[in-house]
This record gives sequence, C-alpha cells and structure tokens, in this order.
Amino acid sequence: MESIYEHLNFYVYVILMMIGLWAMIAKNNLIKKLIGMSIFQTAIFLFFVSLGVKSGDDATIPILEPMAQEAGAAQTEVSGSDEMGHEEDHGGHVAKDTNPDHYANPLPHVLMLTAIVVGVATLGVALAISQHIFHDYGTLEEDEILDQIQHG
Repeated sequence: MESIYEHLNFYVYVILMMIGLWAMIAKNNLIKKLIGMSIFQTAIFLFFVSLGVKSGDDATIPILEPMAQEAGAAQTEVSGSDEMGHEEDHGGHVAKDTNPDHYANPLPHVLMLTAIVVGVATLGVALAISQHIFHDYGTLEEDEILDQIQHG
C-alpha cells in the first residue's frame, strides 16, 4: 500500500495524459481538441519536472553550495574587492563533493521551460488557424467542415 502513495503523482500524470488523449481523439470540435492537447502537454511537463525533484535536505544545486563560515585562505579566494577597496562576498565556492546523489538535476526543469514555450507557441498558432477555419467555414465542428469540403 505504501508503494501506491509513493507513486501517486505518476498515476495522476497518466490519468491527465489519458484525458488529454481522449479529448484529442474523441471530440469533434477543434477547440476541444486543442484543450485536450494542452492537458496532454501539461501532464508531460509535470511528469518530467517531477523526475528531476529530489527530496530531503541533501539536494543542492550543482557546482555551487552555500558559503561555509571559514576563516583564512578559503575566504580570501572567494572574496574580492571593488573599486573602493571594499571586500565583496560572491556567495559560494566550487563544491568539492562529487557525489551526484547530493545534487538536484536541473536538466529536466530547463528542458521543460523550453517545451512550455514551444507548447504556448503551438497553441497560439493552432488558435489562429482555428479562427481562420471558423471564418472560412462558419463552424469548428470537424464533421461539418469535412462535409463542406467534400460537397464544395
């Protein structure tokens, strides 16, 4: 029973994907098909972002970690001075821990940001095409549009 609760989010993603796929296949209205496509895309985005999530306090960003309260040479390597001679703290140092289990993977999040931009652009183009179809045929119902195309 614990396994079901641990992976509940994946079941939700599959259900959302199936709802979106059903809407794209079964509906005749073009706007309803676009809504189904958006639901399907959102489920995929959520799935990939959830793959990159790390739980617990051991997940930190790669390369940089918070500045330790160290005195001496380590502090002067990270600190610099500005034009006025004031010391600046850059806020981090190169991590010496090479264990990948201690770092969160940013790649799924970055890829999904790109996919979201592409999805929004695709939806915008699809809505513009739907508007032209409505202007030309007077309907957004797939069956009626096909009848008008076949019968001239």
